[in-house]
Amino acid sequence: MKPALRIILFLSVVASFPAESELRIEVTKGVDNAVRVAVVPFDWRGRGRLSQEVTGVINADLRLSGRFFTLPVEQMLSLPHHADEIFFRDWRLLNIDYLVIGYLQPLENGIGLHFELFNVFKQAVEASVTIEGSKLELRDMGHYVSDVVFEKLTGIEGAFSTRIMYITVTGPDDNRLFRLNVADADGHRVTTILESDEPLLSATWSPDGEKIAYVSFEKDSRPAIYIQELFSGRKQQITDFPGLNSAPAFSPDGKQLAMVLSKDGNPEIYILNLQTRRLRRITRHYGIDTEPSWTTDGEAIIFTSNRGGKPQIYQMRLRDFQIERLTFEGDYNAKASLLPDGSGLVLVHRRNGIFHISYLDLRYGKLTVLTETELDESPSVAPNGSMLIYATQLRDQGILAAVSIDGGVKFNLPASEGDVREPAWSPKKRRIFTPIPDNRSIQEEQGLSKRDTN
Repeated sequence: MKPALRIILFLSVVASFPAESELRIEVTKGVDNAVRVAVVPFDWRGRGRLSQEVTGVINADLRLSGRFFTLPVEQMLSLPHHADEIFFRDWRLLNIDYLVIGYLQPLENGIGLHFELFNVFKQAVEASVTIEGSKLELRDMGHYVSDVVFEKLTGIEGAFSTRIMYITVTGPDDNRLFRLNVADADGHRVTTILESDEPLLSATWSPDGEKIAYVSFEKDSRPAIYIQELFSGRKQQITDFPGLNSAPAFSPDGKQLAMVLSKDGNPEIYILNLQTRRLRRITRHYGIDTEPSWTTDGEAIIFTSNRGGKPQIYQMRLRDFQIERLTFEGDYNAKASLLPDGSGLVLVHRRNGIFHISYLDLRYGKLTVLTETELDESPSVAPNGSMLIYATQLRDQGILAAVSIDGGVKFNLPASEGDVREPAWSPKKRRIFTPIPDNRSIQEEQGLSKRDTN
């Protein structure tokens, strides 16, 4: 049967057609002694009402990170929008550690947003930022504020402005529909960029976040690797070799694509130069070599191989093809990805017959199991290296879940229908705003206690 394949353009600046469902985040574990933050509803200095409630986005981001408690607005004693309206004693009575205030105003070509982050105990400004965006970017502006607050209070770059990609499968076994979706990191604004009644597999991002590579069976029900531009929807078929064409992975500079091919009889890892189209084979072994990923410097490939009898993780230096085994604990370790700073790996590890997501600290050789669910697979690390997303099972349904690298924060991202699988966290933020000079002086930075009697 010829597959019914539909390509939907991914237009980030216009409303996309509705996807089948948005993901919803359910926090299952948060840190003890969460930082207490109050986000006062931002003042709108224009006519009418805004289409999005920006402070709702900020509250949700911070709360769902598992690291923060956010004060409900009905419990606030006042709603300041300027530093000189803040009575710090009121916020101390509410046991608030940090306060976020701000306003939005119409501009000639969009909307301006100004916000300030205050340390309630020190009565000091931690951040004062003004940005400008379009009316369609209100959620992006809210995510930007969350990123700034998160970084100021944790020392870790925020990832609320990033995106996730995943595959959903709906319908009975004899009539399944596969969708390749992209959503904000919080599960909102789902856009389906590809639909097929043939399997879609192994979707991965280019380093600039503008393209994806994936495996599709759309041509004669055989696997082939494709690259598609997200903005235009244009795609090209990269491979069509006999046998396996799988597991594409972009190099850090985006100029090469690692992949697994069995055109020579055995599954081996190859690297394709996307500019010259030169293909070179880098592994040669009677065992199965698969699931390549790159080190951050692009000088080595990390991969799964059973060359030692059981699936384990290996690393190959590309300059001399020297191979080093990285995992030794357990009889099954697979699907490894390196943290951005190179300090460790996240991988699928089998323990007592159950597949879990684990973290291997490469500095000390310590393996830590991060998840408690079963059939966990396909881990993908956030660009800030603090969280990872993976696929798992909940009540016989495939869902996405996330866990922090230290295991302290966990949440689920179920969809309203279908199985969700093979997530990939974007390497770049959806929108990066450039702070602009603020016209009004922040004189409170030197004397915030003028209106505070204590």
